[in-house]
Amino acid sequence: MTSNATLGAEHDTMHSRSHYPLDPLSMDEIQHACDILKNQKHLSENYRFANVTLNEPHKDEILNFNVKKPLDRSVFICVFDSKKNEAYEAIVNLTSEKVTKWKNLQVHKPPYGQPPILIDEFSKVERIVKAHPAWRNAMKKRGLNDEQIDNIQVDPYCPGYFNKKNEKGKRVLMATSYYREHPTDNAFAHPIEGVLALVDMNAECVLELIDEGKNTPIPLTKMNYDSESYPEKRKGLKPLLITQPEGASFNVNGWEVEWQNWKFRVGFTPREGLVLYQVSYHDGDRDRPIIYRASVNEMLVPYSDPNVNHERKCAFDAGEYGLGKLADSLKLGCDCKGHIYYFNVAAADDFGNAINKENAVCMHEEDAGNAWKQNGSLLGSANEVRRARELVVSFFTTIGNYGYGFYWRFAQDGSLKLEVKLNGIVQTAAVYPGTKYKWGGHLTRDLVAPSHQHFFNARLDMMVDGKKNSFSQTEYTRLPIGRGNLFGNAFGQVTREFKREDQAICDANAKKGRTWNIYNPSFKNAIGNPTAYQLKIPQDPLMLANRKSYIAKRGKFAKHNVWVTPYDINERYAAGDYPNQHAGGDGVSKYVKQKRKIRNKQLVLWVTFGPTHTPRPEDGPVMSSTSTALQLIPYGFFSRNPAMDLPKERDLASVQHKQDEEHGCCRRVH
Repeated sequence: MTSNATLGAEHDTMHSRSHYPLDPLSMDEIQHACDILKNQKHLSENYRFANVTLNEPHKDEILNFNVKKPLDRSVFICVFDSKKNEAYEAIVNLTSEKVTKWKNLQVHKPPYGQPPILIDEFSKVERIVKAHPAWRNAMKKRGLNDEQIDNIQVDPYCPGYFNKKNEKGKRVLMATSYYREHPTDNAFAHPIEGVLALVDMNAECVLELIDEGKNTPIPLTKMNYDSESYPEKRKGLKPLLITQPEGASFNVNGWEVEWQNWKFRVGFTPREGLVLYQVSYHDGDRDRPIIYRASVNEMLVPYSDPNVNHERKCAFDAGEYGLGKLADSLKLGCDCKGHIYYFNVAAADDFGNAINKENAVCMHEEDAGNAWKQNGSLLGSANEVRRARELVVSFFTTIGNYGYGFYWRFAQDGSLKLEVKLNGIVQTAAVYPGTKYKWGGHLTRDLVAPSHQHFFNARLDMMVDGKKNSFSQTEYTRLPIGRGNLFGNAFGQVTREFKREDQAICDANAKKGRTWNIYNPSFKNAIGNPTAYQLKIPQDPLMLANRKSYIAKRGKFAKHNVWVTPYDINERYAAGDYPNQHAGGDGVSKYVKQKRKIRNKQLVLWVTFGPTHTPRPEDGPVMSSTSTALQLIPYGFFSRNPAMDLPKERDLASVQHKQDEEHGCCRRVH
């Protein structure tokens, strides 16, 4: 039974006034906050707005919120002077219309740390590099004329930190170059090796040009991915349509969503993108809290090639670029099907002007196979099956050559999954045809791609049945043959409860089936054990860069899979507040040095997961979508399977089948 997908209602944030303290800022609020800051701090036209977001109230204020006593609305803003290399943090109180914080970030002093890159700087880098005589000469040495040089794609990249004297305290971007025969060509098929430009963004000049003088030929085979490049289309595919004739099963009230016993609030920030607040599950006669706040707060993508074009590549895609800032407008197409509900999101551009990100967040339902099935006919029992569905809340962001889709999947059995889908074009390098490339894989005989890692860090502010939780690790253990285990078939489990944050630094272990429980010691289930949720993550390699490298020092959160800290409103990001050009040592690895107690406390989990990728020929010209995920499942949270009350699918199908026949969009096949 199929029909065309239908479009759900859109959430208007153009001029709406917020009614709940965690609601994202409206267009009016963003514009008003930026105007207040410009006027009260007399900001010149040189100032750029790197981050404008809701200044979230403390958790206790939210949990004790009374609509009759509204909280002040305030806005966090990070600005910097594009000429003087001065950066500031500000808080603008919209209720009092005053700037209540104005702090110089001291970006020119150790450990440095710059605000994230701006949209405006992407085009500025290309203009500066292409005007540089030494860079143009380097291109001409590689056989390119002026017209061909004009078509080159200059790819800006945050440079990291490598203790270079001429870069310290400056706002720097690095740039690599890619040849294009035509301006719409996939430039990553034609990398130009051995040339790297470092650009001082404040002085607007090339700080340093590295030209190794390599004469590696530029790969010229086209690897475009537009539809016109593949005129011979695959045949035999019939339409596959999704229908929801009675609409969706979810209800939306502003930014609050209810679906199948789940309730949560949707938020959005420039750095993290999609944020979920106050996730709970209705069980019996009460809403039981599970998570207070959940987001992907940081990404890290280090590369393995030690050659000049690639040795510095280690993107902190959230802290350096902004997952939300670069979020796609899904009106251009997304993989949501069925009855779709879109959330528009208000944002600020580089100059402090409010803009509307149309269709930034997508929400829809998906069929999820069997919820449960039992064929008891051979035993004389009932034969029953139930179909599952999931509510999917997602957004997609494109950062240079890669695109990432983030999907929070709510299941009817009380489990919750964060899935990340990786898409796009791999970073490329050129080699002499037939040369073996030891830092990655070949796409063609002369086009290669470095191996790299994708680390996503999810910040999960847990609240299992209340504010105060504890944390434990469980793993399987093999038992010796002997008394009580004569045949050697027995195996057991070992559980360790962690008392302090510096002890609760954990890694996945496939051999031991390691998992972790977040539980509430004050609430007991029907068996008498604490109610809990269990965390499961993939078994992928952790940081492979040398531990003494600056990459490893700056990305310490990727050295371990799980970190646990007590709630602190000022501890927000796994790599620290400003990882761009930061010397390292900030973030969760610094937080845990306080050795605070984590038993029966407000706990925050920092979960690192993600794949290690050695590219293959099938990854060109565009890689197939691949995914990774973490999962939270109820573990003694319920007294039984909460999906037992699902209706039989045939009861739903009979209604839908009748409607489809009336609309002529279904036929029986005998």
